[in-house]
Amino acid sequence: MKGQTIKWAFLCSFWGKNAKDAICWHAERDLVEKIGILIYEQEECGAAIEAEKHGIKTVFLPVDRFGNKKSHQTEILKVLSQEKISHVFLLGFQHLILGDMLQSFPNRIVNIHPSLFPSFLATKTAIQDALDYGVKISGITTHIIDDKFDRGIILCQEPIRIEQTDTFETLYPKFSLKGLDVIIDTMKMIEEGGWLKQQKIH
Repeated sequence: MKGQTIKWAFLCSFWGKNAKDAICWHAERDLVEKIGILIYEQEECGAAIEAEKHGIKTVFLPVDRFGNKKSHQTEILKVLSQEKISHVFLLGFQHLILGDMLQSFPNRIVNIHPSLFPSFLATKTAIQDALDYGVKISGITTHIIDDKFDRGIILCQEPIRIEQTDTFETLYPKFSLKGLDVIIDTMKMIEEGGWLKQQKIH
């Protein structure tokens, strides 16, 4: 979509630090119009507070309001359509994206995962898993999703060194610090059409 206007939706299930940081970055540069909506699931959501502060529309859509995930994502799709969203960034969104949504946004849904693909996939504890396994390098990956957890087209990766003395409490801030740069680099790559040369991970 190089040359065309891209309008992002951020989806998060928890407090939303990554989404909050990305909103702040855009607000500081008067670029909040790139973010069309934040859809969130946790009542106390830092990303939602930040979005509202900068005039970004927010919608509270917890999955437990719906009978199943399909119904939940049908409602999300309805909102995305109403807001004329072109691209979706999953920033701590805990649910597998189902077929209808994938078909509505082909190659236009991006996820962030705290590991270097293809290591520590399909897990919610990737940072602790890296510690437990004893690897010296882990990191962050963004990717265009497909119909399985943590698969698809790799976009950006940022390595993070794990020291022998690291614990989860000392390692997590390193991921947090690097996360914003990876998110912004990924958004720029999509907006400029640079992702088309990336390779798929199976």
